[in-house]
Amino acid sequence: MCMKKIKRLLALLCVGAMLAVSAGCGSGGNGSKTIAFVSHDDLLRFPGALYENVKEEAEKQGYQVEVTNAKMDANAQIDQMNEVIAKKPAAIILLPVDANAMLPAVKKANEEKIPILVTNRDIADGAQVAQVHSDERQAGRLQGEYMAKHLKQGAKIVYLFGDVTQVSARERWEGFKEACLDKRPDIQLLASGDGAWNSSNGMKYMTLWLRAFPEIDAVVSGNDAMALGAISAMKAAGRQNGVLVTGIDADSDALKAIAAGEMSQTIKQDPTATASKIFELVQSMISGGQSNDNEKVDFIEITKDNIGQFVK
Repeated sequence: MCMKKIKRLLALLCVGAMLAVSAGCGSGGNGSKTIAFVSHDDLLRFPGALYENVKEEAEKQGYQVEVTNAKMDANAQIDQMNEVIAKKPAAIILLPVDANAMLPAVKKANEEKIPILVTNRDIADGAQVAQVHSDERQAGRLQGEYMAKHLKQGAKIVYLFGDVTQVSARERWEGFKEACLDKRPDIQLLASGDGAWNSSNGMKYMTLWLRAFPEIDAVVSGNDAMALGAISAMKAAGRQNGVLVTGIDADSDALKAIAAGEMSQTIKQDPTATASKIFELVQSMISGGQSNDNEKVDFIEITKDNIGQFVK
Protein backbone atom coordinates (compact mmCIF):
# COMPACT_ATOMS: atom_id res chain seq x y z
CA MET A 1 0.00 0.00 0.00
CA CYS A 2 1.42 3.38 -0.92
CA MET A 3 2.22 5.97 1.73
CA LYS A 4 -0.58 8.28 0.52
CA LYS A 5 -3.24 5.57 1.03
CA ILE A 6 -1.88 4.74 4.49
CA LYS A 7 -2.09 8.39 5.56
CA ARG A 8 -5.65 8.64 4.23
CA LEU A 9 -6.69 5.50 6.14
CA LEU A 10 -5.15 6.79 9.38
CA ALA A 11 -6.96 10.10 8.94
CA LEU A 12 -10.30 8.33 8.48
CA LEU A 13 -9.70 6.19 11.58
CA CYS A 14 -8.92 9.29 13.66
CA VAL A 15 -12.10 11.04 12.51
CA GLY A 16 -14.15 7.93 13.34
CA ALA A 17 -12.65 7.73 16.81
CA MET A 18 -13.37 11.40 17.47
CA LEU A 19 -17.00 11.00 16.37
CA ALA A 20 -17.43 7.98 18.63
CA VAL A 21 -16.02 9.87 21.63
CA SER A 22 -18.21 12.87 21.01
CA ALA A 23 -21.33 10.70 20.63
CA GLY A 24 -20.53 9.02 23.95
CA CYS A 25 -20.06 12.36 25.71
CA GLY A 26 -23.34 13.72 24.42
CA SER A 27 -25.50 10.88 25.81
CA GLY A 28 -23.81 9.96 29.09
CA GLY A 29 -20.83 7.82 29.98
CA ASN A 30 -22.33 4.60 28.59
CA GLY A 31 -24.57 6.15 25.95
CA SER A 32 -27.83 5.47 27.83
CA LYS A 33 -30.56 8.11 27.96
CA THR A 34 -32.34 6.40 30.89
CA ILE A 35 -32.07 7.30 34.56
CA ALA A 36 -33.33 4.71 37.07
CA PHE A 37 -35.35 5.96 40.06
CA VAL A 38 -35.24 3.07 42.53
CA SER A 39 -37.86 3.87 45.18
CA HIS A 40 -38.29 2.25 48.57
CA ASP A 41 -42.08 2.60 48.45
CA ASP A 42 -45.07 4.07 46.62
CA LEU A 43 -44.56 7.52 45.12
CA LEU A 44 -46.57 9.40 47.71
CA ARG A 45 -45.82 12.48 49.81
CA PHE A 46 -42.18 13.60 49.59
CA PRO A 47 -40.89 10.69 47.42
CA GLY A 48 -43.72 11.29 44.94
CA ALA A 49 -43.07 15.01 44.74
CA LEU A 50 -39.35 14.31 44.44
CA TYR A 51 -39.89 11.88 41.55
CA GLU A 52 -42.08 14.36 39.64
CA ASN A 53 -39.46 17.08 40.00
CA VAL A 54 -36.59 14.76 39.00
CA LYS A 55 -38.61 13.55 35.99
CA GLU A 56 -39.24 17.13 34.89
CA GLU A 57 -35.56 18.05 35.20
CA ALA A 58 -34.48 14.88 33.35
CA GLU A 59 -36.90 15.28 30.45
CA LYS A 60 -35.63 18.81 29.85
CA GLN A 61 -32.24 17.27 29.15
CA GLY A 62 -33.54 14.44 26.95
CA TYR A 63 -33.49 11.64 29.56
CA GLN A 64 -36.34 9.34 30.49
CA VAL A 65 -36.81 8.16 34.09
CA GLU A 66 -37.74 4.55 34.81
CA VAL A 67 -39.19 3.76 38.25
CA THR A 68 -39.11 0.68 40.45
CA ASN A 69 -41.08 0.36 43.71
CA ALA A 70 -39.93 -2.03 46.45
CA LYS A 71 -43.01 -1.45 48.66
CA MET A 72 -40.72 -1.39 51.71
CA ASP A 73 -39.35 -4.88 50.97
CA ALA A 74 -35.54 -4.85 51.14
CA ASN A 75 -35.21 -8.18 49.31
CA ALA A 76 -37.45 -6.95 46.51
CA GLN A 77 -35.35 -3.81 46.19
CA ILE A 78 -32.14 -5.85 45.94
CA ASP A 79 -33.68 -7.83 43.04
CA GLN A 80 -34.84 -4.59 41.40
CA MET A 81 -31.39 -3.03 41.75
CA ASN A 82 -29.77 -6.07 40.12
CA GLU A 83 -32.23 -5.80 37.22
CA VAL A 84 -31.58 -2.07 36.89
CA ILE A 85 -27.80 -2.56 36.92
CA ALA A 86 -28.08 -5.21 34.17
CA LYS A 87 -29.77 -2.58 31.94
CA LYS A 88 -26.83 -0.19 32.47
CA PRO A 89 -28.70 3.10 32.83
CA ALA A 90 -26.90 6.42 32.63
CA ALA A 91 -27.32 6.80 36.42
CA ILE A 92 -29.27 5.41 39.39
CA ILE A 93 -31.17 7.49 41.96
CA LEU A 94 -31.72 5.26 45.00
CA LEU A 95 -34.12 5.66 47.92
CA PRO A 96 -33.03 2.63 50.01
CA VAL A 97 -35.35 0.48 52.12
CA ASP A 98 -32.46 -0.77 54.25
CA ALA A 99 -29.02 0.84 54.13
CA ASN A 100 -27.07 -2.28 55.11
CA ALA A 101 -29.01 -4.62 52.83
CA MET A 102 -28.44 -2.38 49.80
CA LEU A 103 -24.68 -2.08 50.22
CA PRO A 104 -23.73 -5.09 47.99
CA ALA A 105 -25.99 -3.82 45.18
CA VAL A 106 -24.53 -0.34 45.45
CA LYS A 107 -21.01 -1.76 45.24
CA LYS A 108 -22.07 -3.75 42.17
CA ALA A 109 -23.21 -0.50 40.52
CA ASN A 110 -19.82 0.98 41.44
CA GLU A 111 -18.05 -1.95 39.75
CA GLU A 112 -20.18 -1.46 36.63
CA LYS A 113 -19.23 2.25 36.59
CA ILE A 114 -22.88 3.31 36.84
CA PRO A 115 -23.11 6.62 38.76
CA ILE A 116 -25.35 6.23 41.82
CA LEU A 117 -26.93 8.89 44.01
CA VAL A 118 -28.74 8.20 47.28
CA THR A 119 -31.48 10.45 48.62
CA ASN A 120 -34.27 10.61 51.22
CA ARG A 121 -32.59 7.88 53.30
CA ASP A 122 -28.99 7.29 54.28
CA ILE A 123 -26.78 4.51 52.94
CA ALA A 124 -24.34 2.41 54.97
CA ASP A 125 -20.65 3.31 55.14
CA GLY A 126 -18.43 1.75 52.51
CA ALA A 127 -20.48 2.64 49.43
CA GLN A 128 -19.25 5.00 46.72
CA VAL A 129 -22.27 7.26 46.30
CA ALA A 130 -23.25 10.88 46.00
CA GLN A 131 -25.93 11.97 48.46
CA VAL A 132 -28.54 14.72 48.48
CA HIS A 133 -30.68 14.82 51.57
CA SER A 134 -31.90 17.00 54.38
CA ASP A 135 -30.56 17.12 57.93
CA GLU A 136 -33.14 15.07 59.83
CA ARG A 137 -31.93 16.56 63.10
CA GLN A 138 -32.84 19.99 61.76
CA ALA A 139 -36.45 18.87 61.27
CA GLY A 140 -36.57 17.62 64.86
CA ARG A 141 -34.94 20.80 66.14
CA LEU A 142 -37.57 22.94 64.42
CA GLN A 143 -40.27 20.89 66.15
CA GLY A 144 -38.45 21.17 69.47
CA GLU A 145 -37.97 24.92 69.20
CA TYR A 146 -41.66 25.40 68.46
CA MET A 147 -42.76 23.27 71.41
CA ALA A 148 -40.22 24.81 73.80
CA LYS A 149 -41.59 28.24 72.90
CA HIS A 150 -45.32 27.47 73.02
CA LEU A 151 -45.84 24.83 75.72
CA LYS A 152 -46.90 25.89 79.22
CA GLN A 153 -44.81 25.22 82.33
CA GLY A 154 -45.03 21.55 83.32
CA ALA A 155 -46.62 20.49 80.02
CA LYS A 156 -47.17 16.79 79.33
CA ILE A 157 -46.44 15.41 75.86
CA VAL A 158 -46.32 12.19 73.83
CA TYR A 159 -43.96 11.32 70.96
CA LEU A 160 -44.62 9.23 67.83
CA PHE A 161 -41.48 7.81 66.24
CA GLY A 162 -41.25 6.75 62.63
CA ASP A 163 -39.72 3.33 62.06
CA VAL A 164 -37.00 3.34 64.73
CA THR A 165 -34.81 1.00 62.66
CA GLN A 166 -34.28 3.94 60.28
CA VAL A 167 -31.69 6.61 60.92
CA SER A 168 -34.08 9.40 59.92
CA ALA A 169 -36.57 8.47 62.67
CA ARG A 170 -33.89 8.41 65.35
CA GLU A 171 -32.29 11.66 64.21
CA ARG A 172 -35.63 13.50 64.17
CA TRP A 173 -36.16 12.42 67.77
CA GLU A 174 -32.64 13.46 68.79
CA GLY A 175 -33.09 16.88 67.23
CA PHE A 176 -36.39 17.36 69.05
CA LYS A 177 -34.94 16.21 72.37
CA GLU A 178 -31.97 18.58 72.08
CA ALA A 179 -34.12 21.61 71.26
CA CYS A 180 -36.99 20.95 73.66
CA LEU A 181 -36.64 18.37 76.41
CA ASP A 182 -32.99 19.12 77.16
CA LYS A 183 -33.74 22.85 77.43
CA ARG A 184 -37.14 22.57 79.12
CA PRO A 185 -36.78 19.88 81.84
CA ASP A 186 -40.19 20.90 83.18
CA ILE A 187 -41.84 19.31 80.12
CA GLN A 188 -42.80 15.70 80.86
CA LEU A 189 -42.63 13.00 78.18
CA LEU A 190 -45.52 10.72 79.13
CA ALA A 191 -45.01 8.04 76.48
CA SER A 192 -43.56 7.29 73.06
CA GLY A 193 -44.21 4.64 70.43
CA ASP A 194 -42.98 3.39 67.07
CA GLY A 195 -45.74 4.42 64.68
CA ALA A 196 -43.87 3.14 61.59
CA TRP A 197 -44.77 6.32 59.68
CA ASN A 198 -48.47 5.43 59.17
CA SER A 199 -51.70 7.06 60.31
CA SER A 200 -53.38 3.92 61.64
CA ASN A 201 -50.55 3.42 64.15
CA GLY A 202 -50.72 7.08 65.10
CA MET A 203 -54.43 6.65 65.81
CA LYS A 204 -53.85 3.39 67.72
CA TYR A 205 -51.21 4.82 70.02
CA MET A 206 -53.11 8.03 70.63
CA THR A 207 -56.29 6.12 71.50
CA LEU A 208 -54.34 4.15 74.14
CA TRP A 209 -52.63 7.25 75.52
CA LEU A 210 -55.90 9.18 75.82
CA ARG A 211 -57.22 6.37 78.00
CA ALA A 212 -54.05 6.23 80.09
CA PHE A 213 -53.39 9.95 80.62
CA PRO A 214 -56.01 12.50 81.72
CA GLU A 215 -53.86 15.38 80.44
CA ILE A 216 -51.90 15.57 77.18
CA ASP A 217 -50.76 18.99 76.04
CA ALA A 218 -48.90 18.12 72.84
CA VAL A 219 -48.30 15.41 70.25
CA VAL A 220 -44.91 15.42 68.53
CA SER A 221 -44.78 13.15 65.50
CA GLY A 222 -41.97 12.03 63.20
CA ASN A 223 -44.24 12.61 60.19
CA ASP A 224 -47.62 14.05 59.26
CA ALA A 225 -49.38 10.74 58.68
CA MET A 226 -48.97 9.68 62.32
CA ALA A 227 -49.87 13.17 63.53
CA LEU A 228 -53.09 13.13 61.51
CA GLY A 229 -53.93 9.70 62.92
CA ALA A 230 -53.46 11.11 66.43
CA ILE A 231 -55.75 14.03 65.59
CA SER A 232 -58.45 11.59 64.45
CA ALA A 233 -58.20 9.76 67.77
CA MET A 234 -58.47 13.02 69.72
CA LYS A 235 -61.50 14.08 67.72
CA ALA A 236 -63.19 10.75 68.42
CA ALA A 237 -62.49 11.17 72.15
CA GLY A 238 -63.51 14.83 72.23
CA ARG A 239 -60.06 15.85 73.53
CA GLN A 240 -58.60 17.87 70.69
CA ASN A 241 -58.96 21.40 72.03
CA GLY A 242 -55.76 23.03 73.24
CA VAL A 243 -53.46 20.18 72.19
CA LEU A 244 -50.47 21.26 70.10
CA VAL A 245 -49.66 18.84 67.24
CA THR A 246 -46.57 18.87 65.05
CA GLY A 247 -45.51 16.62 62.16
CA ILE A 248 -43.07 16.49 59.26
CA ASP A 249 -43.69 16.30 55.46
CA ALA A 250 -46.11 19.16 54.71
CA ASP A 251 -48.69 16.71 53.34
CA SER A 252 -51.70 18.38 51.74
CA ASP A 253 -53.93 17.07 54.57
CA ALA A 254 -51.52 18.45 57.16
CA LEU A 255 -51.53 21.86 55.47
CA LYS A 256 -55.34 21.83 55.53
CA ALA A 257 -55.26 20.86 59.21
CA ILE A 258 -52.98 23.81 60.00
CA ALA A 259 -55.23 26.17 58.05
CA ALA A 260 -58.22 24.81 60.01
CA GLY A 261 -56.45 25.23 63.36
CA GLU A 262 -56.35 21.47 64.05
CA MET A 263 -52.57 21.13 63.72
CA SER A 264 -49.90 23.53 64.96
CA GLN A 265 -46.88 22.91 62.77
CA THR A 266 -45.42 20.81 59.97
CA ILE A 267 -41.91 20.73 58.55
CA LYS A 268 -41.51 20.73 54.76
CA GLN A 269 -38.76 18.81 53.02
CA ASP A 270 -38.32 20.79 49.80
CA PRO A 271 -38.68 18.39 46.81
CA THR A 272 -38.03 21.08 44.19
CA ALA A 273 -34.70 22.19 45.66
CA THR A 274 -33.74 18.57 46.36
CA ALA A 275 -34.54 17.42 42.81
CA SER A 276 -32.61 20.32 41.32
CA LYS A 277 -29.53 19.46 43.38
CA ILE A 278 -29.92 15.74 42.57
CA PHE A 279 -30.05 16.32 38.83
CA GLU A 280 -27.15 18.74 38.95
CA LEU A 281 -25.01 16.03 40.60
CA VAL A 282 -26.34 13.27 38.33
CA GLN A 283 -25.43 15.24 35.21
CA SER A 284 -21.95 15.89 36.60
CA MET A 285 -21.45 12.19 37.32
CA ILE A 286 -22.69 11.10 33.89
CA SER A 287 -20.03 13.33 32.37
CA GLY A 288 -17.20 12.71 34.82
CA GLY A 289 -17.85 9.57 36.85
CA GLN A 290 -18.91 8.73 40.40
CA SER A 291 -18.95 11.56 42.93
CA ASN A 292 -18.92 11.30 46.72
CA ASP A 293 -20.49 14.72 47.25
CA ASN A 294 -22.87 15.05 50.19
CA GLU A 295 -25.32 17.92 49.72
CA LYS A 296 -27.85 19.13 52.31
CA VAL A 297 -31.18 20.88 51.60
CA ASP A 298 -32.82 22.85 54.42
CA PHE A 299 -36.24 22.01 55.86
CA ILE A 300 -38.93 24.71 55.97
CA GLU A 301 -41.18 25.34 59.00
CA ILE A 302 -44.90 25.87 58.33
CA THR A 303 -47.32 27.21 60.98
CA LYS A 304 -50.46 29.33 61.02
CA ASP A 305 -48.20 32.38 60.51
CA ASN A 306 -47.09 31.38 56.99
CA ILE A 307 -49.67 28.76 55.94
CA GLY A 308 -51.04 31.21 53.35
CA GLN A 309 -47.87 30.70 51.30
CA PHE A 310 -48.61 26.97 50.96
CA VAL A 311 -52.43 26.76 50.84
CA LYS A 312 -54.17 28.96 48.31
